[in-house]
Amino acid sequence: MKKRNTGLIGVAAVTLGLMAVGSQALASSSTIKVGTFLSVTGPASFLGDPELKTLQLYIETVNAKGGIDGKQVELVHYDTGGNAKKALSFAKRLIKRDKVDVIVGGSTSGSTLAVMPEINKAGIPFISLAGSVKIIDPGNKWTFKTPHTDRMAAAKIYTDMKKRGITKVALISGDGGFGKSGRAQSLALAAEYGISIVADESYGRKDSDMTAQVTNIRASDAEAILNFGFGSGPAIVTKNIRQLGIELPLYQSHGVASKKYIELAGASAEGVRLPASALLVADKLADSDQQKSVLMAYGTAYEAKYGPVSTFGGHAYDGLMIALEAIDRANSTDKKAVRDQIEATKSFVGTGGIFNMSKTDHMGLSLDAFRMLEIRNGDWTLVD
Repeated sequence: MKKRNTGLIGVAAVTLGLMAVGSQALASSSTIKVGTFLSVTGPASFLGDPELKTLQLYIETVNAKGGIDGKQVELVHYDTGGNAKKALSFAKRLIKRDKVDVIVGGSTSGSTLAVMPEINKAGIPFISLAGSVKIIDPGNKWTFKTPHTDRMAAAKIYTDMKKRGITKVALISGDGGFGKSGRAQSLALAAEYGISIVADESYGRKDSDMTAQVTNIRASDAEAILNFGFGSGPAIVTKNIRQLGIELPLYQSHGVASKKYIELAGASAEGVRLPASALLVADKLADSDQQKSVLMAYGTAYEAKYGPVSTFGGHAYDGLMIALEAIDRANSTDKKAVRDQIEATKSFVGTGGIFNMSKTDHMGLSLDAFRMLEIRNGDWTLVD
């Protein structure tokens, strides 16, 4: 595929290009091996489950169209259950025993950060599906990512708060890798946006009630609340806030950008704002929006087989397609050549935004890739 695929909506369009590659390097191997380790079960299953389904769906479709230059794409997957130690063990297995050509995975920031030293040591291209800015800053030669960073999420939220005249914020965050990193970025950026953090609370992954923390927030002079976390924690926080009669604007991070959060939080989620990819509001975008056709095609394909989409499955779509295009352009599965081509990704229209990577930016998304959403009547609405 020598010319850019600016839509990637049609798996047909993608695979026709992929099949067109003439490459002795690709011909020397029987399959293209894509490795992945995901949190399909456990507390982060709402991340890993749609990620795995997406990888399986699109690899199956690519193979049905003839694969890459006639070579089938093989998915080698391990379920970490959200355990970072297991993630590291599986990453080593993917590299040493399974001998995969590229790794697309890592549902959580903790799992991704745990494997990065091994990835760098082995010299294998790795596209993470996790959110922490630490994954790409400072840069790691072999690691890339597709989700928006927690730093971007904090910036997008603070921009919206500034528009609403909010200057005093209560922060509450989970104690996992994503929550801690999000908290750190929120604290670091606050002054830049004229925000004062007037309360700073946290909760554990297994906590089932955050009333004590929320009570402390109620005692502050906060004008809004920001929660950084994922899993069931943010839904519990949301319920506790409403149960205590707190009517302050509530913001969540992109860590809750799936219908699961709305289901868990119920009516308490009404009015909650969060930054997320446009995937959740694809049908509400203008027809002129460059991403709309990509998002609608992904949504149609995924929902036909599995049900409602989430942004997390979208991140897997972006990672897989960026990897396959890189192999295509490299005319090879040589790891350095593929790594170089991932880094050279330009104008890739994905579910998360339009990606333009470089030597100094291994994500390639601008703040504009984030959309501010608000939950109204149990559904996503577009704020901007």
